[in-house]
Formats: sequence, C-alpha cells, structure tokens
Amino acid sequence: MNLVYINSANGLSKAALETVTYAKKLGSDVAVVTNGGADSSVLSTLGTYGASLVLQDSSLDGQDPGQLVKLVAAAAQKIGATTIIFSHDLIGKAVAPRLSVRLKAGLVAGAVALPEANGNIKVNVFSGKAFGYVKVNTATRIISLLPNSIQPETNSTACSVEAFDAQAGSSAIKVLATKKPEGAIPLPEAELVVSAGRGLKGPENWGIVEDLASALGAATACSRPVADIGWRPHHEHVGQTGVAIRPNLYIAAGISGAIQHLAGVNGSKVIVVINTDAEAPFFKAADYGIVGDAFEVLPRFTEAVKKFKAAQH
Repeated sequence: MNLVYINSANGLSKAALETVTYAKKLGSDVAVVTNGGADSSVLSTLGTYGASLVLQDSSLDGQDPGQLVKLVAAAAQKIGATTIIFSHDLIGKAVAPRLSVRLKAGLVAGAVALPEANGNIKVNVFSGKAFGYVKVNTATRIISLLPNSIQPETNSTACSVEAFDAQAGSSAIKVLATKKPEGAIPLPEAELVVSAGRGLKGPENWGIVEDLASALGAATACSRPVADIGWRPHHEHVGQTGVAIRPNLYIAAGISGAIQHLAGVNGSKVIVVINTDAEAPFFKAADYGIVGDAFEVLPRFTEAVKKFKAAQH
C-alpha cells in the first residue's frame, strides 16, 4: 500500500492532490496521513484523486518535523506501507530525510516523473540544470515529488476518514509568530507567474506587473535584489536562495538572469523574457524573448490578454 503525507491545516493544496494522484499511478491502494483540524468532509474528497483511507491526527499543527516523522512512521507501520510520498516542499525536505533514516528506507528527493520500467526515478539535479535517475533497493522507499510535475487526475475511489493518534509527544519547537504569504495563488503551486526585477526602477511601478498577473490569473514574483531592498515581500523572491518554482509559464521583466535566479525558475515549461539589454543572460534560457522596455511591453501584453479573453466569451 502507498502512503501519502499531507499537511491539511490550511486545506488541501494543489500539491497535495498531485501527490495523491502520483501515489495512485504507482499502481496500489493509497492511504493518506495528515495533521491539522481539516473537516472530514474535506478530507474525504481525496477519494476523488485515488485515496481509499485518510488517517487524521488533529493534535499536531505540523510545525515540528520531529513530530511529523513519528506521525508518518506510525501510519506507515499501521498500513504496511512500502512507498511513502511527500511533496518536495519545505515540510517534505525537513521530514523525508529524517524518516529515511528512521525507517532505513531509500529516499528519492525531487522526483519529476513516475518510475520507469526498470525502477529508475527521474529527478532534478544541479539546481535543475540536468536530470538524474535514482533507483531504490530497500524494501520501503520514500519519494518526494516536485510540485507541478504531474497534474491531479480524478479517480473516484470510496474514501473513509479515521481519527489517528500517532503518540508523537510534545513539540520541541515554540512558534513565536507566523507570517503567511499574501495573495490568492501560492507561488509553489502557481501554473502562471509574472516576475520582475530592478528594471522596474521602483516599487511604485509594480502596478503593471500586477495588472498582467491579474489578467492572466497568475501569481507575482520578483528577483532577490528587489526583495532585499524592500520593494516586494520576501515570499515573492524566486531563485536559488528563495522559492523554487516550476510553472507552465514564467514571464520575467527587467531581470538580467543571474545563475542564482535561473536555478529557481529553470524548471518552468515556458520562459518569456522582457529586457532592454539584448545581451542579458536570461535570453539564453528563454523560450521567447522580447528586447524592449517593460514599461511599454507589459501594458500592451496586458491589453492583448484582455482582448483575447474577451473574444473567448
């Protein structure tokens, strides 16, 4: 049986649905273990994506990785899991390696595809500049799936929700404050992202970025220098030292394309670069490039999107 860990404290994310779909495609029954006080009616909808059982420990808030390791280990033992799936997010990166040591189970971190016929699993390596293949030889394997690597698919399996006490003990971590990202679309889950850098010249000019993002239904992002000087909040910083994203479309305006920025966005399926400097390094990584002023290109881009959408109705 395959086991998926989901943090449902804030509802079910797209990444959560991806992991359940991935687990179902592995070809076995799927159980989900979760923490948080999500309503059972919400959790039962995971059956739509292939889960047949949800084990819920409402006593854990998910802030302490040590508790989550005990939670997932207890659930794995209860159902006899041979494969354990995480999303390759901050929680997955903190919990999966610890669980690997605890269970003496091989770990595939950052998977981007289902296992091949020979058991090899494709992963991102060298900050997304190349792919590698990992094979697990242990009886139990752990896989963390990069967000946006697989689309959620409906499966319509009967799903039950059971209360579960992992006896994970008290937390060793005290949370003093929580600052949640603003915006309707979390960056790691966004399929469309509009980003900008210092080429926008100041925070007062960000309206043209937000207008395009609104027209597309996209999330907004920025380069590190923009976040460091306070033009935009740090949770919008994408790159090697910020949020790594893999959207279907990434539009970058006024960003030169330093290697640290590319490391966080080069998993994007389509990259569009807008820059006045025809020699900007970002153009080498772009699928489409526009040599032009963002102050002229972005508003025209926005109007074109609005006209296109209006024509569809």
